[in-house]
Amino acid sequence: MARTTPLMIQIATGDPRSIGKQIVDAVRMKIATAEILPGDQLPSVRGLAQQLTINPNTVAKAYAELVAEGWLESRQGLGLYVAPQRQRLSDAERERRLDDAIQRFLHDVIALDFAPDEVQARLHHEFLALAPRKTA
Repeated sequence: MARTTPLMIQIATGDPRSIGKQIVDAVRMKIATAEILPGDQLPSVRGLAQQLTINPNTVAKAYAELVAEGWLESRQGLGLYVAPQRQRLSDAERERRLDDAIQRFLHDVIALDFAPDEVQARLHHEFLALAPRKTA
């Protein structure tokens, strides 16, 4: 029997994203950076809700979204597990989402008046800080 992998995530009450969206984003990041691996079992809906002191329905909806997107798989009577790695989006959708993310980033950063070289260097540094976990 697989051991449940604890989800060490935090919910920020001041975050403009909903609590469910924060859970979805946190789980996606943990999978993408290999902090949790394919086959790892996630806490139950009730268990994560108690850990985060939130409504279990919020956790259930977040988990359902992650299952629908292919990040998690439900095993009848056993719980939720990280799904095997596969490309979850078409190449065109991946390109569209990258373009959207870059545009949002630029709109947030441009007003801060940093030199383009400094923005690129800091972005590169942060990206590399996540990359070793993924390739390990």
